[in-house]
Amino acid sequence: MSRVALVSGGTRGIGAAICIALKAAGYRVAANYAGNEEKAKAFHEETGIAIFKWDVSDYADCAEGIAKVESELGPIEVLVNNAGITRDTMFHKMTPDMWNAVIDTNLTGLFNMTHNVWTGMRDRSFGRVINISSINGQKGQMGQVNYSAAKAGDLGFTKALAQEGAAKNITVNAICPGYIGTEMVRAVPEKVLNERIIPQIPVGRLGEPEEIARCVVFLASDESGFITGSTLTANGGQFVV
Repeated sequence: MSRVALVSGGTRGIGAAICIALKAAGYRVAANYAGNEEKAKAFHEETGIAIFKWDVSDYADCAEGIAKVESELGPIEVLVNNAGITRDTMFHKMTPDMWNAVIDTNLTGLFNMTHNVWTGMRDRSFGRVINISSINGQKGQMGQVNYSAAKAGDLGFTKALAQEGAAKNITVNAICPGYIGTEMVRAVPEKVLNERIIPQIPVGRLGEPEEIARCVVFLASDESGFITGSTLTANGGQFVV
């Protein structure tokens, strides 16, 4: 029987590409979403991938949602923590609500999701946890103190938890995408993209969501079992670690 993979924030952008790639690789896929009901339903109709609605920033919601996924599809063996939000502004204008919203979703969400599958992975002596961080968690970004802090925290979470999972055949890795051609990024004015963003990328273009998805498929596979606690940087050479 094929393994079950759960992708948070899985009905749009990078998350949708990850879900589609995992399904093509033979996984039974569950896509979590929090907000856009219309787009989530359209994604389900187009792909046949099961969708489940809950807020990753709420621990009880995660526990209930994950229990529902497992009752319908089976034990979750691959978890992709992809859900994320932005509340961008310069630090002197940032409110506590803007800080907390981003930390609660982009960092605490990893705890809420992973904690609810971790015992099962330990009991079965197998698991793959893949955390989608960001180039801006590696290098920082002006106007994104909250986002950069959360995404940097994701990397510390990955490194520490990998050490706990290793003896139980559970790998924990992170991917740091650079600028990817999602709906959000392509909404940036063309002049800004062409004059300020793309010139910073040595390969001379935006990445594609499918390129991140292929990284996830590899890290989810049995063949990646010796890789844990690692950060896979996929940014076209914009920031070299």
